[in-house]
Amino acid sequence: MKKAYIIGAGPAGLTAAYELLKQSNEYEVTVLEETEAMGGISKTVNYKGNRMDMGGHRFFSKVPEVNEWWNNMLPLQGSPTYDDIVLGREMTLTPGGPDPEKVDRVMLRRHRVSRIYFNKKFYDYPISLKFETFKNMGIIATIQSGFSYIAAVLHKRKENSLEDFYINRFGRKLYSMFFEYYTENLWGRHPSEIAPDWGAQRAKGLSIAAIIKDIFGKIMPGNKNRKVETSLIEEFSYPKLGPGQLWDVTAEEIEKMGGKILKNCKAVGLHKDENNHITSLTYENNGEKTTVEGDVFISSMPVKDLVAGMNDVPKKQAEIAAGLPYRDYMTVGILLPKLNLKNKTKIKTMNNIIPDCWIYVQDRSVKLGRFQIYNNWSPYMIKDLNNTVWIGLEYFVAEGDEYWTMSDEKFTKFAIDEIVSMGLIDSPKDVLDSHVERVKKAYPAYFDTYKDIDTLVDYLKTIDNLYCVGRNGQHRYNNIDHSMMTSFETVKNIVNGIKSKDNIWSVNTEKEYHEDDK
Repeated sequence: MKKAYIIGAGPAGLTAAYELLKQSNEYEVTVLEETEAMGGISKTVNYKGNRMDMGGHRFFSKVPEVNEWWNNMLPLQGSPTYDDIVLGREMTLTPGGPDPEKVDRVMLRRHRVSRIYFNKKFYDYPISLKFETFKNMGIIATIQSGFSYIAAVLHKRKENSLEDFYINRFGRKLYSMFFEYYTENLWGRHPSEIAPDWGAQRAKGLSIAAIIKDIFGKIMPGNKNRKVETSLIEEFSYPKLGPGQLWDVTAEEIEKMGGKILKNCKAVGLHKDENNHITSLTYENNGEKTTVEGDVFISSMPVKDLVAGMNDVPKKQAEIAAGLPYRDYMTVGILLPKLNLKNKTKIKTMNNIIPDCWIYVQDRSVKLGRFQIYNNWSPYMIKDLNNTVWIGLEYFVAEGDEYWTMSDEKFTKFAIDEIVSMGLIDSPKDVLDSHVERVKKAYPAYFDTYKDIDTLVDYLKTIDNLYCVGRNGQHRYNNIDHSMMTSFETVKNIVNGIKSKDNIWSVNTEKEYHEDDK
């Protein structure tokens, strides 16, 4: 049999392995994963029975093939009702649902609430045109925002940067209030220094015009079939035990079909012959290196590391890859008896906590970028749902910087002090427990040598048996469904002998693939 090696057990890598095994019996499939966990940045961390989602993952796609794939792995069930949760946290199975022994292997249907916390007030995200929005902004800022938006409509800027992208869609006033600082905190660069590509991929349909269209669409006849921009969706699916559950199940299915998953095995080198054809791969496990020969190589590892471990790469392409930037991620799980933020919405919640899945923090006095309320993603993420609130404080950092290198204890204290200053809790003494997680290369960034990435991509396409998939594999800020689509296209090419890789690299560049997640 031919041998296929897949680097990385994240959404893209595991999807590629599953699909190749399902569609072909010609390949012996082996997945190499650097860590113990399945799912990459979509893993779920279980800390003393309280689960953490790394970054927050909504399962929603406009691609039927992806939705069908998810439902095949984890059947979709309705959300547990408030009473179900209070009386025992067991979900009532609907007729025709999964086997009772597999009750945990389901997707819940969740209501999407994400807001902005700015000057100790909540604003809808995406920005809404509700009375409460204007009340929180104040009459002067509201008038300024209106005229600013009109000016942006009448005088469109040439989109040379992410700043231009946002101003064209919201006006300078709203941009300065709700996008400028958050974006700079996220990327460590001012939006004027970031390519507009990021906005085109992550918030393509998001604008004041789209919001107005959505408002009128809701009240018009036939509104159930209206087209909704992804940024404005109101419901999404979510694995009962967090996103990592989907990938744990996928890994089990891969092994059932005969595939191998080697954990704690880091790919460190790909070896090409004189024909620019990869002949073998070297991986490291506990300091011991092993080289294996293969026929097909599918990589979801960061392009920067992939190229660095490859022989005979032209100087220009090697320099582009070496200069590609990333943003790293840290989160602190904080267990609390309560949050000071009260639920003033009409959405019913446990213990009257606010209903948000995550909240964007625009307070310029803190480093905190966003915080998740895991109770609201799935009630089954929390060990003691009735008496505790489990939140994740998210920070965007650079590997090796002052935050990344802090001890867990020092960073936790820093984070707790910030939420005390914001009024989320009264005192550090309110914290019952905590846990720190670090994620390298969580976000591929769109500056520095990224401007020349097409040159690098063109070179990678010439390596006939190498396929780059997923967020880091393509250095593209893909969502889960985009990452999976790159693997669908890859397997289609392999099985059908298609030589061109243009279809793989076009995912999330063509209009119909555009989504927004987080």
